[in-house]
Amino acid sequence: MTAQTCPRQHQRTTMEIASLEPSLYTVKAVFILDNDGNRLLSKYYDTELYPSMKEQKNFEKNVFNKTHKADTDEIAFVEGMTIVYKCSIDLFFYVVGSAQENELMLMAVLNCLLESLGQILRKNVERRCLLDNMDGVFLVVDEIIDGGVILESDPQQVIQKVNYRTNRRGDCVSWIVVESDNLYV
Repeated sequence: MTAQTCPRQHQRTTMEIASLEPSLYTVKAVFILDNDGNRLLSKYYDTELYPSMKEQKNFEKNVFNKTHKADTDEIAFVEGMTIVYKCSIDLFFYVVGSAQENELMLMAVLNCLLESLGQILRKNVERRCLLDNMDGVFLVVDEIIDGGVILESDPQQVIQKVNYRTNRRGDCVSWIVVESDNLYV
């Protein structure tokens, strides 16, 4: 029997194809963990994926356990998700997509995040500095990703949209959004 003569087979094939169709909702989650696996920042864009805080933390712990010993920055497949990650001093940065997601797109988001934070934090991307500037970190993440949709992958554009003022010692004292394509009501 062919797919045309067997309605059940045709329905399954159509459903499988529909799940592989491209979507704007590329990013399922972004999170930053310290070198002990503790959450510093997390944003989950697919609420059905891990609906509770407990499930999210279990997923993050599982991802951290499988990735923190790697010598290089890599791509991992954990619990049916594609994960790209990088380590910076005492931090681990993760971008999560679905199993069939393009790793290069996820890596572009991760690189944009790291380069933007590197410029804002003056190449001092470490735990203490990140925690001291967490409001700016959230602004950067929000300028790159909105609801799972990739808005920007150029760090210079992100930096132009998110501006910050410093005091005499060079410490960041306040953040402002200079220009935004996002309208928050």
